[in-house]
Amino acid sequence: MKRSVIYPGSFDPLTNGHVNIIERAAKCFDKVIIGVAKNSSKNSILSSSERVKILKKVFKNKNKIFVDQFEGLLVDYANKKKIFTVLRGMRTVQDFEYELQMATSNNKLNKKVETIFMVADGNYSHISSSLIKDIIRLGGDASKFIPKIVEKELKKKLLEKG
Repeated sequence: MKRSVIYPGSFDPLTNGHVNIIERAAKCFDKVIIGVAKNSSKNSILSSSERVKILKKVFKNKNKIFVDQFEGLLVDYANKKKIFTVLRGMRTVQDFEYELQMATSNNKLNKKVETIFMVADGNYSHISSSLIKDIIRLGGDASKFIPKIVEKELKKKLLEKG
């Protein structure tokens, strides 16, 4: 039986912390689906289709990693995919409260859905999307925190807006 997992998120932007979680998940699962959420309540810098395109480029040579996008409830997406294991990364203790609330809610909505947590590698636990955006907006070098393709796309978006 193939072990599959969905790793959902906005990935706005994709960070090296996300990449680390995804690559580690690929060692534990036969199939990792990166589910890019179309979240209308978030003020995204990159569109969901731009994020999908970037993720596909970053993981193009990884045969266990697939990129998809979804809208609506994660439990509905999981049901559609017939994959009931969800992976969430945690950087800090502050992430735990939010992630526990989401995991419990998803399980209440669909008893089949189980969430597993992977603790971020210490090299990446300080990275956040807002930090990355601020570094780029202020003209800094974010290459230690995000893949090159992400930095290039964010610079285009953030510096043309500024």
